[in-house]
Amino acid sequence: MKAVWKGSLGFGLVNIPIKMYSATKARRLDFDLIDRRNHARVRNQRVNEKTGEVVPYDEIVKAYKYEGKYVELTDEDFEKVSAEKNQIVQLTAFVDEEEIDEIYFKKPYYLTPEKGNKTGYGLLRDAMRRTGKVAIASLVMRGTEDLAVIRPVGDALVLQMLRFGEEVRDVKDLELPHKVDIGGKQLDMAVELINQFSTEFDIQDYKDTYTEDLMKLIESKAKGKKKPAPKKMEVVPTKTKDLMAQLKASLEGGQPRLRAS
Repeated sequence: MKAVWKGSLGFGLVNIPIKMYSATKARRLDFDLIDRRNHARVRNQRVNEKTGEVVPYDEIVKAYKYEGKYVELTDEDFEKVSAEKNQIVQLTAFVDEEEIDEIYFKKPYYLTPEKGNKTGYGLLRDAMRRTGKVAIASLVMRGTEDLAVIRPVGDALVLQMLRFGEEVRDVKDLELPHKVDIGGKQLDMAVELINQFSTEFDIQDYKDTYTEDLMKLIESKAKGKKKPAPKKMEVVPTKTKDLMAQLKASLEGGQPRLRAS
């Protein structure tokens, strides 16, 4: 596995050399775009909008449009800004994980200690286990500052990127029901339905069956077989006057069917 970032974990005055690895992998099939006429691959090209010519990769640079003119930026320029943050994941506070709303969580990464530096890594991990706290940290990666939370998961420390507060839209911009005018019996039945199908969560119980079925279709087409067209499915929203009957049927009929409501 290739490390995506190398640096140090700053814990007070203690610096722990670490490597960062992506903790997730893509589960989607990798599709190519092709010309239907001869099945040749269609490739994207970076083209100069003035000349129409393809621009060599080594001639492409990042730039920011400032007061009508572009200012070019090099890798060295990005390194000059907050140079310390480019090299150190700085722990800034320890909090209870329950205080962080899940809407702020983004991509997770595994942190591993560099060779010969396992003691500091293990010390931080075990101290976090004992206190039950998670760490809030900041770092710069690929020219962008990120907020993150670090927590122990098994023997590993996992760093998970967080959204900043300004990245999450306010629900005030949405049309949402403040209070629903329903009878008490309907609410009791809805609660009973939830309780009936409540269980312990195990991620292994959930599989990506869509990708599996898509792969079967691809294999079938490759062999020249045709699958029958699927029956057209119509999702009918449950009307307010039918809620009671549908709730009752769901409770009596075993596994409920998911419907738009």
